[in-house]
Amino acid sequence: MKLVIQRVIHASFSVDDVLKGSINKGLVVFAGFGKNDTESIIEPAVRKLVKLRIFADCKNKMNLDIMDIAGELMIISQFTLYADTHHGNRPDFLFAMEPAVAENLFNRFVDICHGFYPGKIVAGDFGRHMVVKILNDGPVTILLNFGNGTEI
Repeated sequence: MKLVIQRVIHASFSVDDVLKGSINKGLVVFAGFGKNDTESIIEPAVRKLVKLRIFADCKNKMNLDIMDIAGELMIISQFTLYADTHHGNRPDFLFAMEPAVAENLFNRFVDICHGFYPGKIVAGDFGRHMVVKILNDGPVTILLNFGNGTEI
């Protein structure tokens, strides 16, 4: 599983020109699942996500996590995190998980986030074309890769 985490001031997503969800200060998480991913990697990833100390404290040092600031989460599925461009300019997605299986893992990821984080969580529409608007804060972008149950 690959996660791209962006610290935001505000974010929203729309489907077919209809606003489906928005958050204020918090994190946008783009989640992609690879062919060999299993449910066992989800809980360690969520634990890491909610404990990432990437928000500024009173001394403007990144020392607070999302719970400390009562931030909000937006989780968006993104299979393109598994793009392979080694052979030409058109990416292939052979390492991405099949959509039906990935949707189950994405939904499980969102459910586990709800279990670990009591704040507002908004999830994107799996498999739909979305327009995602992000107002970055920093900008701060963190990449996390998980495989075989551990962060790699």
